[in-house]
Amino acid sequence: MPRKLLKFLIIFDNTSLLYFPGQFLSGRVLLELQDDTPALGLHFHVVGEGVVRAGSARQERGTYDKENYIDFRMRLLGDVDQGPTVLSPGIHSFPFKLGLPMGLPSTFLGRFGWIQYYCKAALRETNGLIHKNHQVFIVMNPIDLNMEKPILAQPFTCEVEHKMGVACVGGGLVKCRVALDRGGYVPGESVLVTAFISNHSNVTIKRTKASLTETVEYLARGKVVQTEKRALAVLVRGKIRPGGKDEWQNDSLYVPPLPPTNLHGCHLIRIAYDVFFVIEPKSLEKEIKLQLPILLGTYPFRSAANDISNTWPDSVLKPDTHYPSSLPIFRPWLNDKPEN
Repeated sequence: MPRKLLKFLIIFDNTSLLYFPGQFLSGRVLLELQDDTPALGLHFHVVGEGVVRAGSARQERGTYDKENYIDFRMRLLGDVDQGPTVLSPGIHSFPFKLGLPMGLPSTFLGRFGWIQYYCKAALRETNGLIHKNHQVFIVMNPIDLNMEKPILAQPFTCEVEHKMGVACVGGGLVKCRVALDRGGYVPGESVLVTAFISNHSNVTIKRTKASLTETVEYLARGKVVQTEKRALAVLVRGKIRPGGKDEWQNDSLYVPPLPPTNLHGCHLIRIAYDVFFVIEPKSLEKEIKLQLPILLGTYPFRSAANDISNTWPDSVLKPDTHYPSSLPIFRPWLNDKPEN
């Protein structure tokens, strides 16, 4: 029996497949037929959804949750009140256009949950045969650091004094001061770390470490059911002997392509980024850990010298907006073992 349907494609006008909330999703469903084909209808469905699936099938009741962001259906061919339509041999193109709602959360793929957007098309023939196809697209909800709290553009400092050892056996204080050049960044930039550590104890410090860390929390029915924590960039310096000192001077942690802090519009997945500064003693002493939270955005801070105005335009959908070629939804470390 010869094959009637030669091609069945969903083609977007935007070939990059990257869209912003408020933009139009437009394109066409393309069919190429070999013979006359009676069809009852061509159905088109646009879906945006967030899903958390963090347990086994037995535990699904408490570890599964879902929310919908887009659920839009249309008929591109056929009418409920009319009979079948006979499509002639050749190529047929059915256009579609949909305004994406404002406030959509960014596309995200994680080990225990995801936010995905896609279109589905289904061609129903009169003989009961249904042909299906789908196409994924990407949504980016931009965060402009210039519209966030001004304090994020300022240096961020954290200090601690920690007692090491036993007082009668040469105990003493370890003093540490850590500073970041600011509190907000975008992928492609570097976090500059400055630190001063003074060891006034008789305990040798084995090493000091700074790490840029991503923490993802997955929620189901209002409760956190899984957490992912991943070190994205790490810097390590050597030992500090009793009475010694060490100083970090603008050591840099590179920020790779990542989703922005939190996923505005999503209530199932929370994303946070921190710089952890850790002091590891050589003995059985507990490590000293300082946590400096940062905000990861989409648009970087603008320098006053390059500013045409001090305000962001009414629309963030500027034609000269550029994004990295590696979109921040692909997470190659997903198959790694999580950090303890």
